[in-house]
Amino acid sequence: MAQPVVTTRILRRLLKTGAHFRAEKLLERIHPADLGPLLADLTPDEIRIVIDLLFKHRRAATMLIELPHDLLPEILDSVSDERLAEVLDRLELDDMLELVEAIPEERRSSVLKQLPVARREELRHAELYQPRSAGRAMTTNFSALDEKMTAQEAIDSLRAAGLEATDAILYLYVVDELQRLTGVVPIRRLVTAQPGTPVRELAIREMLSTGPDADQEEVAQLVARYDLLAIPVTDVDGTMLGVITVDDVIDVITEEATQDIYNLAGLSEEDRVFTSARVSIRKRLPWMLVNLVTAFAAGAIVGLFEGTLEQMVGLAIFLPVVAGIGGNGGIQTLTVITRAIALGEIEFSSGVRAVGKEMAVGLVIGSAAGLVSGGVAWFLHGNLWMGVVLFASMVVTMVTASLVGAAVPLALKALKQDPALGSGVLVTFAVDALGFFSFLGIATLLLDRMT
Repeated sequence: MAQPVVTTRILRRLLKTGAHFRAEKLLERIHPADLGPLLADLTPDEIRIVIDLLFKHRRAATMLIELPHDLLPEILDSVSDERLAEVLDRLELDDMLELVEAIPEERRSSVLKQLPVARREELRHAELYQPRSAGRAMTTNFSALDEKMTAQEAIDSLRAAGLEATDAILYLYVVDELQRLTGVVPIRRLVTAQPGTPVRELAIREMLSTGPDADQEEVAQLVARYDLLAIPVTDVDGTMLGVITVDDVIDVITEEATQDIYNLAGLSEEDRVFTSARVSIRKRLPWMLVNLVTAFAAGAIVGLFEGTLEQMVGLAIFLPVVAGIGGNGGIQTLTVITRAIALGEIEFSSGVRAVGKEMAVGLVIGSAAGLVSGGVAWFLHGNLWMGVVLFASMVVTMVTASLVGAAVPLALKALKQDPALGSGVLVTFAVDALGFFSFLGIATLLLDRMT
């Protein structure tokens, strides 16, 4: 496949010369997920032509849902309300919800009025669920079999439904006369059964399901833990509402991972590669100012030991060493603990053991790093006690870094906050401050021996 920059140049040339048929052929060779970078470099008029060409092949809906979120506002501005309503009508419920949220509020009502009544009602019911819930992530396009059917009747009903309704089948769900979920039938078991075998006898009764109000991250963890291809969503009475499929789970995992990574770095999820510079500055500047304050606070701690540094200037050389090693150790611990919380591997109740383990790791690594750095200090300055100071402070800093890196996300989790929210900034400040304090404090205590 051609590189996106080259493809954009060729496509633009075709559009300018009116060679729309050739442009169509070019677009046919591009996967919808790869159209984002291509469209980002086109003008609104060119985007409008591309959308029209994609509509001819019924690919516009797939393309729009695959676009990066930060590109959607600009792309949607080039699509008429009628076309946008047509796109929404072709999408499954979870994808439709996602695209509706990207439509500017001033256009949203106008677009939704042009949807069929049934689709508007479906959307209205889905919007009652909380954001990031299973109800928002589920699709209502699933195959349910009446438990009174025979195997042959079930196969005939699937065949009659047509390929469009069944090409995404992962599991066949069995329901009673009240549409309550009673079991699941693997396709292989259905097609190999005797034609007259009742579906209820083929159904597996022990299965996992989730409620519509469950957090989407918890549902994703269930699917990943038990290697499921889909999980049914039911209400309190067991009535089948929808299905969350593995492709939706991948989207959820990607979304949650992005959120955690951004939070660790003090970034907003709205700050993406195609986001305007103005928005990126507005999102990043507050956290940078917070970071600046914490940096001055750490610097103030160094200022407390100004007299020690004046008497032993050589100590200043090793301040970045202590801060660098401690900061790296703290971020490593923070990453391990945050990942464990995100995957449900650890709770606050079991956190004490995890904190203890991380502190033991910090003790060993700090001792090893302290021996090396202390030896270097002794060699460079010919002062054994300076090496002792660096060794002791390195051990203290690494143990402290491990404690803080593990305790901060666990404490945030206990307070019902996102464990990754600003953790990187907090841990970096704590480790720098405590590292400087321990290094210069120990140096002050042993100053008479070093001089």
